[in-house]
Amino acid sequence: MGDVLAGITTSVDGYVVGPDDGPGRGLGIGGERLHYWVFGGPWSYEHEPTGQMEPEDQAWMDEAMTSMGAVVAGRGTYEAADHWGDQNPWGLPFFIVTHRPGEQPEGDAFAFVEGVEEAVRQAREAAGEKNVHVMGGADVIRQALAAGLVDRLSIIVAPVILGGGKRLFDGFEHDMDLEHLGVRQSRFATFIDYRVVKK
Repeated sequence: MGDVLAGITTSVDGYVVGPDDGPGRGLGIGGERLHYWVFGGPWSYEHEPTGQMEPEDQAWMDEAMTSMGAVVAGRGTYEAADHWGDQNPWGLPFFIVTHRPGEQPEGDAFAFVEGVEEAVRQAREAAGEKNVHVMGGADVIRQALAAGLVDRLSIIVAPVILGGGKRLFDGFEHDMDLEHLGVRQSRFATFIDYRVVKK
């Protein structure tokens, strides 16, 4: 069985989205800058990205995608992304953590699951020997870390200060040790990978 990975992009001041995030503006005001690394440069909700990933960014993404067998995300992320147009963006089993699993959308693009532990359990089963990626938002990653479900944590730091929004570790009160696995850097991001030390 593979590992459970959690990964998210944050600003230098710790925000994973800018202010006023929501449907149509999933990363909040100014939050697009967090994901310049994904799109190879500036983009906005009004203007489609036109760049290509830098080699270091692409290498990190390729490694993550090759090993990924299933994805877990929170209902807030699902809503903020406008349900990804009701199309699974990963082409892999995709589990949405929700308090309202009875609102399962039509089709099989997403599976609504109550609770992060059950979502990760189902994702691990679906992933087989591959890894499960917990992509966020911040609340789902905090829950997965607090429950001891995460084996590896990737913090991708974008060279931007947002000054407001939602922070990754707001309200997180758990003591946790991390083992440093490696760092890589590009023009748009610094990728810091950790192993979560199980106590």
